[in-house]
Amino acid sequence: MEQGTALPANLAKLYQVVPMGQEGATLILGAVPPQDPSMADELAGLLKRPVKIIDVPQETLQEKLALCQDDGSVQGVLKNLTGGELEIIREETQLDGDAQQTQSDDAPVIRIVNLLIAEAVERRASDIHIEPLEAELRIRYRIDGVLYEVDPPPKDLYWAIASRIKVMADLNIAERRLPQDGKVRMRLPGRELDLRISTVPTIWGESIVIRILDQASVLLGPQELGLSSGLLAQFKKLLALPHGMILVTGPTGSGKTTTLYAALSELNRSTKKIITIEDPVEYQLPGVNQIQVKTKIGLDFASGLRHILRQDPDIIMVGELRDPPAAQMAVRAALTGHLVFSTLHTNDAPSAVNRLVDLSVPRYLVSSTLRAVLAQRLVRVLCPRCKREYEPAGLPVKRAWQPVGCPECANIGYQGRTGIYELLLVDEEMSDFILAEHGTAQIKEEAQKKGFVSLKEDGWQKVASGITSAEELLRATEA
Repeated sequence: MEQGTALPANLAKLYQVVPMGQEGATLILGAVPPQDPSMADELAGLLKRPVKIIDVPQETLQEKLALCQDDGSVQGVLKNLTGGELEIIREETQLDGDAQQTQSDDAPVIRIVNLLIAEAVERRASDIHIEPLEAELRIRYRIDGVLYEVDPPPKDLYWAIASRIKVMADLNIAERRLPQDGKVRMRLPGRELDLRISTVPTIWGESIVIRILDQASVLLGPQELGLSSGLLAQFKKLLALPHGMILVTGPTGSGKTTTLYAALSELNRSTKKIITIEDPVEYQLPGVNQIQVKTKIGLDFASGLRHILRQDPDIIMVGELRDPPAAQMAVRAALTGHLVFSTLHTNDAPSAVNRLVDLSVPRYLVSSTLRAVLAQRLVRVLCPRCKREYEPAGLPVKRAWQPVGCPECANIGYQGRTGIYELLLVDEEMSDFILAEHGTAQIKEEAQKKGFVSLKEDGWQKVASGITSAEELLRATEA
């Protein structure tokens, strides 16, 4: 593009406009009709100069958008992030000769894949979804738990892109009939990324998901999880317990692993031996002994726990209580003087009690070892620069804010996520109540007498504080 008519590629793609020239200080942009009447004013405000929009054919728009991707600011993002190309770190395996040849011969494809990863990192995405459809290639980023579609490369580049990603993760390029999983570590200035690659065959090709695990993003303390001051004080008291079981519950993607890592980082001292068994080990915690489950060779949660108990640990983290043997071993560990952390898939905290019973843990052992259950969900945080207050009607709060969208939040209206929580404390009275074989509803009623705050109640407090929106809370708790 000529000097003076440059348009950042992210704005070009977002507004579907391309630079066509200038008249004096006015930037001429082309767009396919019809256009939003307010678009020119919005772009003028963002670009700090007058803007005029003219009609152009769809073909012209797509051709110039492709040039924006080549020469615009997204490639600049890649350069700023990496100083050039992303660097792949090989630890256990090296590329064979054929893979090296593929890597060296397909420089444009390498650049496209690097660009996708760099842009996803820049936009704080947790996952990249690459999905071949009948007539097009669809690429989506999961940002703060929600999928957003981005402009894809041409469909005819799909197989080259898929092969490049497989080479990165040491997967079998020729195998397109079966699912495959792999991983690769990539280095950016000042940090490292772990990418988990998953491929699944579909009728139009392989659906590929790249999970982005940023080592720097998970090292949080309990105070950074979004716990209210009261819950935070209770949670820290639980961390000081010498033994017992503390569970974190919620659906997949609700931040349970981050909460467990935050607890371990708070407890991680030279005077304590901490051992975890996980599937997978998502992040490496300095000073913590982490074990990766390997079911193919017989190393599952139950057998791993059995050996962990011989290692004289003080604190044990079990990634998930999936089956009766793992649940029984975890309870045994808590019963023999260890502080045990783990996760369960339940909708709320009181349900965890009967879920343990369903996993063949005797009720008397549940009542004697369980110390607390923390249930959680993740909600998006309103962008502080553009959120707008309004008077809610029919909601249990007197104040609320709604998302608007601005350049700082990529016009989404949200930026980042935080947790909403409910904490079930198991004191002596609750332990006796559990032993009396009460159901989930009765356990919740008993807990409410002691000040139990539900997920929704905690969420409405965050709505009233302007942290999240009512719509976001209902999306997270009623889905």
